[in-house]
Amino acid sequence: MFSRYARRKFSDIFVRSACVAATVIALVPLVSVLYYVTSRGIGGINWEFFSELPKPVGEAGGGMANALAGSFKLLFLACVFGIPPGVLAGVYLAEFGDSRFGKLVRFSADVMSGVPSITVGIFVYSLVVLRAKHFSAFAGGVALGVLMLPTVTRTTEELLKLVPESLREAALGLGLPKWRATLRVMLRTAAPGIATGVMLAVARVAGETAPLLFTAFSNPFWSSGLNEPTASLPVIIYNYAVSPYEEWHRQAWAAALVLLLLVLLLNVSARLLVRNRVGVR
Repeated sequence: MFSRYARRKFSDIFVRSACVAATVIALVPLVSVLYYVTSRGIGGINWEFFSELPKPVGEAGGGMANALAGSFKLLFLACVFGIPPGVLAGVYLAEFGDSRFGKLVRFSADVMSGVPSITVGIFVYSLVVLRAKHFSAFAGGVALGVLMLPTVTRTTEELLKLVPESLREAALGLGLPKWRATLRVMLRTAAPGIATGVMLAVARVAGETAPLLFTAFSNPFWSSGLNEPTASLPVIIYNYAVSPYEEWHRQAWAAALVLLLLVLLLNVSARLLVRNRVGVR
């Protein structure tokens, strides 16, 4: 009896230790990236970085105000193009996903989630840029929206499935039509979880570079409209990092730090929404 208890105790301690060791190993790359990017980029963070345009080659100083504004513009357009169809597709899958067309939509969303981002960039380049004959923020927003679409769709479907069916039955029992019960009761209950999925989708596309090289391209100046090439942090980081100029390298590290903090903020916000989610079990 004692030997059996000792074996179980040893197995428990061994498995717990292995889990802790695996967690530490998984955290090492994350902490290393955070430390390295922070140590290299913190020196380039100043007021000029957020308020001025890039300086020409050979001149010190300057900033990335246009790239910051361009990134937020592209993310806004991505949300416009990716969130409404993604949520509606998720609602359809949750309600009619067992049909043949529903299974096709679900399979398509799963395939799209694994498509390389550069492939999406080439697709939008052929669909939008070639026809318009110029790069634009509009094309960049479409590319990022396509990348967001499968994540938003599948998140909406899964969160709606987690809502207790008794809520739908209660709404239908009160005389609400099915479409109103879905939109006003089921979708509202799952809204915090869906918002979490949306934030994770935005965090995913915030650092995409390849599709923007084919769509929004870049711009060393301010871009006032949606029909012009637009600067963005990922593209600026790429262009500056491969350049031979030390001043550009310094600003590339600063931009990488800002982008990293943006993605980290979105992920932390998503976790807080999950923790504070009400009504979904």
